[in-house]
Amino acid sequence: MTELINWYGALIGLFLAIFLILRGINPVYSLFFGAIIGAFIGGANLLQTVSILTSGTQSIMGTVIRVLAAGILAGVMMESGAAETIAQAVVRKLGEKKALLALALATGIITASGVFIPVAVLIVAPIALSVGNKMGISRLALLLALSGGGKAGNIISPNPNTIAVANGFNLSLSDVMIAGFIPAIFGLMATVVIASLIKNKGDKIATQEVLMLKNNTEEKTNNPSLGKAIVAPVTAILLLMLSPIGNIFHIDFLTNLKLDALYVLPIAGMVGMLAMGQHRKIALYTKSGIDKMTPTVLILVGAGAIAGLIGSSNLAKQVIDIIDSMGISGYYLSPISGILMAAATASTSTGVILATGTFGTTITDLGIPSISAAVMMHTGTTVIDSLPQGNYFHVTGNSMNMSIKQRMKLIPFEALVGGTMTIVATILYDFII
Repeated sequence: MTELINWYGALIGLFLAIFLILRGINPVYSLFFGAIIGAFIGGANLLQTVSILTSGTQSIMGTVIRVLAAGILAGVMMESGAAETIAQAVVRKLGEKKALLALALATGIITASGVFIPVAVLIVAPIALSVGNKMGISRLALLLALSGGGKAGNIISPNPNTIAVANGFNLSLSDVMIAGFIPAIFGLMATVVIASLIKNKGDKIATQEVLMLKNNTEEKTNNPSLGKAIVAPVTAILLLMLSPIGNIFHIDFLTNLKLDALYVLPIAGMVGMLAMGQHRKIALYTKSGIDKMTPTVLILVGAGAIAGLIGSSNLAKQVIDIIDSMGISGYYLSPISGILMAAATASTSTGVILATGTFGTTITDLGIPSISAAVMMHTGTTVIDSLPQGNYFHVTGNSMNMSIKQRMKLIPFEALVGGTMTIVATILYDFII
């Protein structure tokens, strides 16, 4: 895009949008307002400002339609009880003696199957409370197991954040999911180790809490079997992996398929629905999916406006000049931008959208491979994305009956999990691969 405005206008617009988000203003309006003011300050006239915003929002339409498509799979997994079945099966298989591993793995698998991380935590939280009460594990350690496992699963899932980073760097969704696997494994291990170290730190789960939970929760008897519950996520993974498998084994037919998340995820959702005999509930599941995805889509549109502002400025050139003058490797811009944007917005999805829109082109212009930049940025957004200005902080805290003060104590431990994945990704894609 032609440079229409000065770099300081783009920078002011970005900071203004972040400031408004931190002040509790709706993120979509904050992003739009920041883009408009930034364009004016940078020297754009009225017509140019409209052009900047519309071109920016148009650039993210590919991500938008893929996120909407993912809603079908998410709706099926959540509303059918499939996600809950998977969680219960993992905990039963590993047993209460490996409770923290079981809880982290269950949340990670559910998130990796396409369920939003806050929803995954809500699904597993009742199981965690019951197990924690029996085993004497602290509330802090239990939520770390859920949150850390969810973070690990989130970077290898077909969720909006992964879709956004894949499209931001013009990569296939399967490539990003595969590339994030090793950092995710280390994140899961870090979660279990840290949770084990703090399992006696803080208050324990009272028996009354578990009894009240049982009284307030309707007993579900119509959840699908495990075999049926895993059909949808397994179908999605198999279809997304066909092209990478073709590349590995030099099978031209598979390599050339280039299956896209746009139709793979809805197909997987439909196949799973049929396997569970729930085809009559297609209206309910798709409505739930679209309801869950709508807030993310709106934020995507707002972030597209900011991306248009950045793209029409000379900010990228200024950033490159600063990095060159300081002698800092451009590789570090990827994780740092992810950390900062996610911290500002308290959201992995919004953080990665802003980071790719703001710094994506700059990073690739430095000669950094797109897949390396994508994984480092993606893992970076998991470091301090659970701050109080975001919904995740409150939803997860409430799921474990935590006060705000108690929930705040967990943030440093969550940062250790996200930091582990970021360090592993940076070492892997900067020094090894």
